[in-house]
Amino acid sequence: MVRVLFMHPDLGIGGAERLVVDAALALQHKGHIVSFLTNHHDKSHCFEETRNGSIRVETVGDWLPRKIFGGLYAFCAYFRMVYAAIYTSLIFSRREKIDIIFCDQISMGIPFLRLAKYKPKIIFYCHFPDQLLSQKGGMIKTAYRTPLNYLEEVTTGRADRVLVNSKFTRNIFRKTFKRLDITPDVLYPSLNTTFFDDTQVKDDEIDLKLSKDAFIYLSINRFERKKNLALAIESFNQLQAVLNPPEWNRCFLIIAGGYDVRVNENIEYFNELEELARELGVANKVIFLKSPSDIEKIYLLKKCSCLIYTPENEHFGIVPLEAMYMTKPVVAANSGGPTETIIHESTGLLCDHNKMAFAKAMIRLIRDRPLLERMGEMGRKRVQQKFSFEAFADKTDCIVMECISQDKIKSS
Repeated sequence: MVRVLFMHPDLGIGGAERLVVDAALALQHKGHIVSFLTNHHDKSHCFEETRNGSIRVETVGDWLPRKIFGGLYAFCAYFRMVYAAIYTSLIFSRREKIDIIFCDQISMGIPFLRLAKYKPKIIFYCHFPDQLLSQKGGMIKTAYRTPLNYLEEVTTGRADRVLVNSKFTRNIFRKTFKRLDITPDVLYPSLNTTFFDDTQVKDDEIDLKLSKDAFIYLSINRFERKKNLALAIESFNQLQAVLNPPEWNRCFLIIAGGYDVRVNENIEYFNELEELARELGVANKVIFLKSPSDIEKIYLLKKCSCLIYTPENEHFGIVPLEAMYMTKPVVAANSGGPTETIIHESTGLLCDHNKMAFAKAMIRLIRDRPLLERMGEMGRKRVQQKFSFEAFADKTDCIVMECISQDKIKSS
């Protein structure tokens, strides 16, 4: 039995959060003791397991600013995690023995975690280099980011083990952190399929007010510009020029995603998308849903006909797995993580990243029901075979035990 502390900046709703929560559940399933330490945990905007007591969560440093003078978001996020790391080393680790610290997203606190009592092993999960997620700017932005980028690389190298979410991210890691002689291990995210199987969903969970024969294209992603949700609306708009009236009348697009009132981009982009739907004349065919609950998301995946996944060069992408497990084909960009999860022409369609290519794939699915059903069945089988929670739990447990074993060998 190993005591594992997970450290995550903001324990909200997203792919990164889903992964670390699943990793905690996996290790708990293997008999280990797990808990979370985070800078922010809003019980109205989080995964159920972190709210219902399945996993213990402690919040520290939420009083620290998230921005300064309307900016410096990265600096504040790094500082908040450094504070959490210092708290862990000076207070938490003296209160409870920690064997493993599993941190992700922000590596800046790793050197401070080295001060913790009992010298726990540190695993860092790199979803994607943070410096590549930052918008490019002028000389001032470059001067601001340069030291942060350097520190991100150096502190990442202080971890005992580095993991990434896909082969795509591993290649990006190598190209970005050239000073590090590290080859990260790939730990693919998985689905807690038991939760999907056991969750009872009522037919009227969400009143969509759609006919039973409606063909629903579903998009699930955070309301962020990098997710390119506008592509879903623009592609959907192309359908009305090709489909006959009965086909078009059946078509609807649902855009559901994480929406945090504390994040200006969420608010701004949501409004931009609504305006785009109005400009294209499809506002009556596009339904927007903010921060659906886990049960509501399962309902949407059950009711939809297929998933439209619009990010380009996505690091991994957990939503396509969720859709495939629910027997729904996926239309996605032919780049990044989806090329490792989706098999083109078998479990979905991988397209060039433009509205015409996406629209062409969307038309194929509404007009070829046997193809739609066959892809759905193959998608579920692929998730069960390659991305099962059991396989994920076994590998996560193996990584943790290897870290502990290496530590014992060195000490002996």
